[in-house]
Amino acid sequence: MATPADEVKAHTFRKYKDGDHEVTRWSEQIFDGDRTHKCPTYVHQTPPCQGSCPSGEDIRGWLNIVRGIEKPADGMDWQEYAFRRSTQANPFPSVMGRVCPAPCQDGCNRNQVEDFVGINAVEQFIGDSALDAGLEFTPGADTGKKVAIIGGGPCGLSAAYQLRLKGHACTIFDDHEDLGGMMMYGIPGYRTPRDVLHGEMNRIINMGVETKLKTRVGEDITLEQLEKDFDAVLFAIGAQSGRDLPVDNFTEASNCLSGVAFLAAFNEGRLKGVTGKVVVIGGGDTSIDVASVARRIGKITDVHENDRPEHIILGQTAHDVAGVANREGAEVALLSRHPVSSMTAAQHEIDDATREGVEIIDSIDPIAVIMGDNGRAKALRVRKLKWEGKNMTPIDDSEYDIDADLIVSAIGQTGNLKGMEEFGNDRGLIDADKNFQVPNKPGFFVAGDIVQPHLLTTVIGQASVAVESIDHYLKNEETGKRPKVDVHHFNLLNKLRETHHEPAHFAPEGDAKVRGIDRGQHGTADADFAIH
Repeated sequence: MATPADEVKAHTFRKYKDGDHEVTRWSEQIFDGDRTHKCPTYVHQTPPCQGSCPSGEDIRGWLNIVRGIEKPADGMDWQEYAFRRSTQANPFPSVMGRVCPAPCQDGCNRNQVEDFVGINAVEQFIGDSALDAGLEFTPGADTGKKVAIIGGGPCGLSAAYQLRLKGHACTIFDDHEDLGGMMMYGIPGYRTPRDVLHGEMNRIINMGVETKLKTRVGEDITLEQLEKDFDAVLFAIGAQSGRDLPVDNFTEASNCLSGVAFLAAFNEGRLKGVTGKVVVIGGGDTSIDVASVARRIGKITDVHENDRPEHIILGQTAHDVAGVANREGAEVALLSRHPVSSMTAAQHEIDDATREGVEIIDSIDPIAVIMGDNGRAKALRVRKLKWEGKNMTPIDDSEYDIDADLIVSAIGQTGNLKGMEEFGNDRGLIDADKNFQVPNKPGFFVAGDIVQPHLLTTVIGQASVAVESIDHYLKNEETGKRPKVDVHHFNLLNKLRETHHEPAHFAPEGDAKVRGIDRGQHGTADADFAIH
């Protein structure tokens, strides 16, 4: 139901590859051979933390700034310098410092010594400091090109940020009342404080990003019109439709719903409580969020039919705050087909949910919804599983029923492609090539969960790669092979510019017919050879 932990890397679209942190030695060929065949180049080998970061952040770079190893130029404090370095790849350091499961920490070298560096905590500090200081982003010089971005979630906003850095105008089209996507409507507010989220989103909008909210592409405006009005179109619509549990009676029961719908009702302020035992099926971060929210908002003991959570989640009624003020903690069970050790949710999130009273039942397989009166489910029938490595076998005669007043499926998500069906595939997503272009659709690009639902940090990294492709397209350049970013070349010129020590541009003097060494170049012959 959730992607097993040992298969996560295959779905990340990481910018780096395993092993890129290993040092490449050329000393024998360059220095010990009888002749050199490779010009020496100075590189920053990719550290394993960066190699594990789907966003492609320069983690070592901004950690060195925080540690005082790398100093900012005069007039800039180290907090701003670290913020500027961090946001070259990720414009949401404050949000991501709070919610990212931090695959970078799994790759940290310090795991081989004592424990990983708390990269998330440092990133959150950098982001919070920037918000407190009111730091803003500066857009690049205007290119005259315009890009339409369909979707205002983390991917769409990250793409808008990268496009504005390059000077391209962009307009975000989103069918919600507010921007943020799953950051706003999926992740509970206690994990992403709304003032923090709005602060980081507004900083991007302040770069000159135009927004069209409550506007659905395919209904309120056609794709043909976007293609006519803009130079390129990026799909960043996310995957905000939950997948139904594939068992009998799930779609027939009114109180069987998706995790996405449950969290949206809570984050929009409509859902104030539940009315009985909640059973959540999943194993990833969404299932943990659903279970934790259900446990926290509590159970309404004096139940009116209109208070049933399915009516609230489906938007048919709304909870009255006074009516649900007197409530107690709800009974919540989270079911996972995989063992707890293989659940894809972050371990600290699993631990927190357990401490809050969520019961986690692992190695369990739902097989049917048991119907009660009035078209509602009264229980979920399950059976136990036996795992041997990656192989799973149902245990004979192990079936039993778990009573439930609300059954929530958090086993995955798909996109809502209504009005854009021509771009969809058979999985309810959109295909992308290696450069995040839509195959056989020139001028159309796609990134984020609508390609492959995954982590926030993954969609931020995909947005960066997609914008590189869009930039090439707008310049009539071949996108060709995806840029090599498995090692970071040490760019001395950029570092000199940061510290206001950029060297003067070389301008030859004298008669062009005179030998190169007489025109200010250090040459070895009459042919203008220069020593590099």
